[in-house]
Amino acid sequence: MWTPPPSRRVVSSSAPATLLLRLLLLAGAADAAPPLVGVSPQDEAYFAPQVIACRDGSGSFPRSRLNDGYCDCTDGTDEPGTSACPEGRFYCRNIGDTPRLLFSSFVNDKICDCCDGSDEYESGIHCQNTCRNIKDIAESDGAGGDVTVKHLDTTDEVTSEHTSTMEDRIQNISSNNKDLIQKLRDFPCLQD
Repeated sequence: MWTPPPSRRVVSSSAPATLLLRLLLLAGAADAAPPLVGVSPQDEAYFAPQVIACRDGSGSFPRSRLNDGYCDCTDGTDEPGTSACPEGRFYCRNIGDTPRLLFSSFVNDKICDCCDGSDEYESGIHCQNTCRNIKDIAESDGAGGDVTVKHLDTTDEVTSEHTSTMEDRIQNISSNNKDLIQKLRDFPCLQD
């Protein structure tokens, strides 16, 4: 019976080093944190630990289950970047423009809700960045650039000395509508 001769394959001295380097790179990639999608900069530290508590106290979840498409927390803490939780919120950074909070159901729905398009990161569509610089907007309104974002925990609050409040605008529209209705009533050809 014939037996093959032993292999005389030459192993270079760099092969073990290359293998070791590949293993280290793979290990580093496994530990690398996924990007925080839909999270405000103020909340990034909250999501840094390996085990994260649900904000409503309903439990906790490992960091590996953050934005995994399954709702582990009833308040949506674990899914800021997906539409998995009905109570979830998505943070649009809208760099240069006004940051915004969206309901999670608006994420990846093929409609660009954030002016930077960040809410459609996995929908397969490309959203054009339509964000405008807040300072440019204020200057085009003729009031300089005195616009500041106060806070963005549950609402978008933007203050500016040069803009009137929404209530004032609604009151003006309502008053103008009443004047217009009265003028139409006084118009001779519309009377019975």
